[in-house]
Amino acid sequence: MKAVVITSPGGPEVLQLKEVDDPQIKDDEVLVRVLATALNRADTLQRMGRYDPPKGDSLYPGLECSGTIEAVGKNVSRWKIGDQVCALVGGGGYAEKVAVPAGQVLPVPPGVSLQDAAAFPEVACTVWSTIFMMSHLSKGETLLIHGGSSGIGTFAIQLATYLGVKVFVTAGSEEKLAACKNLGASVCINYKTEDFVARVKEETGGKGVDVILDSIGGSYLQRNIDSLNFDGRLFIIGFMGGIKTEINLAGLLARRLTVQAAGLRNRSRDNKALIVSEVEKNVWPAIVAGKIKPIVYKCFPLAEAADAHRLMESSKHIGKILLVAP
Repeated sequence: MKAVVITSPGGPEVLQLKEVDDPQIKDDEVLVRVLATALNRADTLQRMGRYDPPKGDSLYPGLECSGTIEAVGKNVSRWKIGDQVCALVGGGGYAEKVAVPAGQVLPVPPGVSLQDAAAFPEVACTVWSTIFMMSHLSKGETLLIHGGSSGIGTFAIQLATYLGVKVFVTAGSEEKLAACKNLGASVCINYKTEDFVARVKEETGGKGVDVILDSIGGSYLQRNIDSLNFDGRLFIIGFMGGIKTEINLAGLLARRLTVQAAGLRNRSRDNKALIVSEVEKNVWPAIVAGKIKPIVYKCFPLAEAADAHRLMESSKHIGKILLVAP
């Protein structure tokens, strides 16, 4: 098969489509012939040599995919050859075939194309496992999403709005803010021209929001703390603004705040299977009902993975970027 190989750590140009061996499936896995995969920031970190795949997972990039099952392990009962699916993977999505643990496979939701279904697994599992399963975001609360126009942001806006949460977002252009508003965000803040702490306080009568989903990290930590209501929860899922900072702890104690953080890729297979099961139960019905749509900005052929990475690193996109297998 063909797969995108990281020839050496570096810039987008190190991504090259090469002929490689087919993956071999274990008894509890399925083999998926990939139609499409979607980019995630983690892929760019892996390309630079800063985010190795978990032990036992494919060395090729790609954390999600959609396609058709070509083979099933002898212990797999739910899935059969020919099923159209999407899946969460620890690596290997940037390839024509990938081996996937059966518990990390999801049916393609009715009404969603097989290609577009590649845009869902990573964002759905990330958003549900963090602010819902761990931060217990619930109807009637308020949520601030940093990077509202990202793949995770555009998904979180739709899901939270569907579940009765008032959504605040930050983004860096009027075009991105307009896209967030169209998806259901109530308060849209341009972080380049506005102080998001002041705007959050203004919009909440001085209280702050209940939950924050943050991919920035260090440079936003104090301001995030300052933006939270009593019993507020900050969930950190990325460090685009650095990993070190200094904060004043007084606000945490005074307002009973919780700071949480988690990744998805390095969780155990059992834990991923639990998350995928919860997503199918709690999130998939909203997609089937048409309340959450895949937001796909652009599709590239697998051979043009380098150009896709350049687009992601430019941050000009809104929603997801897909790679389509030949």
